[in-house]
Amino acid sequence: MIDSHLHLWDLGPGAGGGMGPDGGGPCAAVGHLTGGPRPYAWLGPQHGGLFRSYGEEEARETLEAAGVEGVVLVQADDTVADTESMLAVADRDPWALGVVGWIPLEKPAHAEKELQRFLLSPAFVGVRHLIHDDPRDNFLELPAVRDSLRMVARYGLVFDVPDAFPRHLGHAVRLARALPELTVVLDHLGKPPLADAAAMDVWRSQFRALAELPNTVAKVSGLHLPGVPYTAAGLRPLWDEALEAFGPGRLMIGGDWPVSTLGAPYGRTLEVLLELVAELSTAEREDFLEHTAARTYGLSRELAENTPKFRF
Repeated sequence: MIDSHLHLWDLGPGAGGGMGPDGGGPCAAVGHLTGGPRPYAWLGPQHGGLFRSYGEEEARETLEAAGVEGVVLVQADDTVADTESMLAVADRDPWALGVVGWIPLEKPAHAEKELQRFLLSPAFVGVRHLIHDDPRDNFLELPAVRDSLRMVARYGLVFDVPDAFPRHLGHAVRLARALPELTVVLDHLGKPPLADAAAMDVWRSQFRALAELPNTVAKVSGLHLPGVPYTAAGLRPLWDEALEAFGPGRLMIGGDWPVSTLGAPYGRTLEVLLELVAELSTAEREDFLEHTAARTYGLSRELAENTPKFRF
């Protein structure tokens, strides 16, 4: 299995009760040394157990216990330091098959320099921006951002869109339609508001419009939703909608560790998704559990063959 969505972060000393299991890292003290914003500023005490560092050794142990063979590391901070940290992990650890990092999309010239630098690592496979934390509803419509995303496509990379609903899912549809050469990956099914029937009607319309575009893929991930039991039965309406809209060949599994631990342990998060996928054919299950991620992110056969084979 390839988990298409896993995060790492190092908050450094003085945050969340210390360094966590792995100690310091390359982006641990950026804010402290420069006087600038603290890394991962979206994280705080209000996030409970998330407000500490989560590093590669803890991730490796978690993946091994769950039987996961490899992951795509996904940015959790709009900084180059976060991307550099993940690429360093990918250089050391064969289970880190790919990295979706960050570049300054509003500054195309600067963005291209960072792309060229990051592409020196074969693990760099895509970019993402925390649009749900950006105050601008029209971020994906900005001309400079569109120019940068055209460049992302030219370099053969993909663009992940996090937490798209309610502000950005419609914009993601327009982006994918305007840039057919760009592969757009919808993280967490766009965060559907399953507990709100009226909002679900809007989400469903936008979600289906995105799925109609062949250059789009979706992650079944991050579905610990307010007011929704995290069970196969509770997620069944979303699973059925996603399967009908995208099909198993354009869906991929994502554990969203460690964010998902707020709702359930990592193993339980995957267990529920595996219960849903059990109804598919063998080929369809293989797409969902591995092949879609490998195709979408261009994970090389060499990387996959070198992945340690943990218990499944």
